[in-house]
Amino acid sequence: MMKTQNLISIAQFCEHYTIPASFIAALKEYELIEIVETNNEDYIKITHITEVEKMIRLHYELNINLEGVDVIYNLLNQVDSLKKEITHLQNKLHFYEHF
Repeated sequence: MMKTQNLISIAQFCEHYTIPASFIAALKEYELIEIVETNNEDYIKITHITEVEKMIRLHYELNINLEGVDVIYNLLNQVDSLKKEITHLQNKLHFYEHF
């Protein structure tokens, strides 16, 4: 039996955000989120809530279809990764400039 302290049930999440559970299922199909099943109930990791909230806004507030949400989310992840790499390289450059 898995502990559910770091999880939120999809039913509660969907009720709170007034979205259908089918939206969460679609995000899982696009491999945008991971669903954890325990005790015959589906859960989302609490650490993923912010990301799911962004996807909800993209889809419901900006009327972007799920294919678009998938593309945007993956591009945002690439941008974030590139920003981290730039920071890392800048730090290396500053380190070697002092020699």
